[in-house]
Amino acid sequence: MANPTVIKLQDGNVMPQLGLGVWQASNEEVITVIQKALEVGYRSIDTAAAYKNEEGVGKALKNASVNREELFITTKLWNDDHKRPREALLDSLKKLQLDYIDLYLMHWPVPAIDHYVEAWKGMIELQKEGLIKSIGVCNFQIHHLQRLIDETGVTPVINQIELHPLMQQRQLHAWNATHKIQTESWSPLAQGGKGVFDQKVIRDLADKYGKTPAQIVIRWHLDSGLVVIPKSVTPSRIAENFDVWDFRLDKDELGEIAKLDQGKRLGPDPDQFGG
Repeated sequence: MANPTVIKLQDGNVMPQLGLGVWQASNEEVITVIQKALEVGYRSIDTAAAYKNEEGVGKALKNASVNREELFITTKLWNDDHKRPREALLDSLKKLQLDYIDLYLMHWPVPAIDHYVEAWKGMIELQKEGLIKSIGVCNFQIHHLQRLIDETGVTPVINQIELHPLMQQRQLHAWNATHKIQTESWSPLAQGGKGVFDQKVIRDLADKYGKTPAQIVIRWHLDSGLVVIPKSVTPSRIAENFDVWDFRLDKDELGEIAKLDQGKRLGPDPDQFGG
């Protein structure tokens, strides 16, 4: 079996290409979830202030038998805190029981409030202080990203967006790549695979490779150059989602999955969402 792949970000830092998302896991639940994930081989954990489980993540990491240097921990700045990123980050660090965050992401641009450039400037300063290794954003459209770059000169290393076979965001993915912004997929299985896992191309590839539909879709993300963070609280699924290193999809197979794109957004519209 091949080793899990890593991605080098434009700031020189390296992150695992496949991580575990912990959205909707409670503080209690997330402890056993992370314990299982680390046993299986995950080294990247993606949480957020808004998930209200950073304390549980912190407890799990404190009890982990894996060195901190081997872990890649992501958390996120929530919409209410765009004018106070320092306080928000310090609160997250305290809950996570960490001295630094590997990747700090602005969760949404919230253009109606229009504090995202100010928040980004604050994140740049926190990175300079060593409290954050890498800084990025989530759910930013091209015009939001361009404004950050124009007004600060600092490009996010990551843009984490809703991305799955029904919503492939090819234009944004390409724009990110042109600007050396790594695209990361949230809701990579389209909220449990509804409308995806039953597609003939996915079922046929699962049969061909002796894999599950979820594993085929995760491999599609990996072979498309995306960072991917499937979420699960089920031990068997956590293991299943990581068992994707012994096969690859070829160009034609990736092309067949590309045909599933419907531009079907399952989450909020970043231009409208205010949280």
